[in-house]
Amino acid sequence: MNHVFARVKNLPKKPFFRLISDHTLYEDVNVSVASCVAYSPDHNLDEDSWFKIEGFKDRDFCLNILKNDFDTKDYDNLKKDKFSEIAYLLSLQGSDFYFQKVHPSLFIKRKSIIFGEVAKIEQPENRLVIKPLPDAIYLKDSDTLVFRDLAGIASIFKGIDVLFKEATKEEVTNFLAEPFINLKNYGVDDVSKPNRKRIGLAMTTLSTMTQEDRNSLIPYISDYCNNTLNYDAASGKFIISKDDDLKQLVYGIEQRFYTTLISKEKRLANSVQAVA
Repeated sequence: MNHVFARVKNLPKKPFFRLISDHTLYEDVNVSVASCVAYSPDHNLDEDSWFKIEGFKDRDFCLNILKNDFDTKDYDNLKKDKFSEIAYLLSLQGSDFYFQKVHPSLFIKRKSIIFGEVAKIEQPENRLVIKPLPDAIYLKDSDTLVFRDLAGIASIFKGIDVLFKEATKEEVTNFLAEPFINLKNYGVDDVSKPNRKRIGLAMTTLSTMTQEDRNSLIPYISDYCNNTLNYDAASGKFIISKDDDLKQLVYGIEQRFYTTLISKEKRLANSVQAVA
């Protein structure tokens, strides 16, 4: 049996309530876990793609309602005076859980003209708009959460933002102190939020590299960025004087630059995905 539940704000002990029974909110979303992209904060999804987090029950930010045996009889019906306090909806469809975050803008109360066999006026009532696609789906059989925007579900899965947090000021300071960087009128406080996220990825990449690999990065970056990033060959350092310089350097560390096989055109990969 399918059910729709509501998570109500400011009720830490028993926050979930039954909203509707024997109904679904969404058409079944055909998501193949194998074709989903393992979450990366610097990956731009294609229009029909989804991110995934596998082994979701083992994550600290997994909801208890997903970890434990689910029995609808354990939940009370939501009372009318709590409708405006809904934080998000949870639609149990088969064995899967569909989530939609509820914004105030999704509540509407307007007089409408309804077109059926004849046109008629419908008096204003409180309505909650259901979006065409859910914000996230928990696929129980594969223990996988799929979604399209991590920031959009951060208020549902508390702590999930650890996956896209920016580098701390100390981490940025350490990165800018790398021996191949020379700062000119640019410092820690000048680093933008997007670059703070990119630095976190770059630091992880550098930590897995041998010194030989690191040395190979220098000519690779200087070759691809010779028109966009100043390199001092005498000192072996890249001159970072603005935020875009830092972005180009980080893209180089992530090896985003490549040359096409046929046309030999140099390009920057806006998103990357590992392939087997």
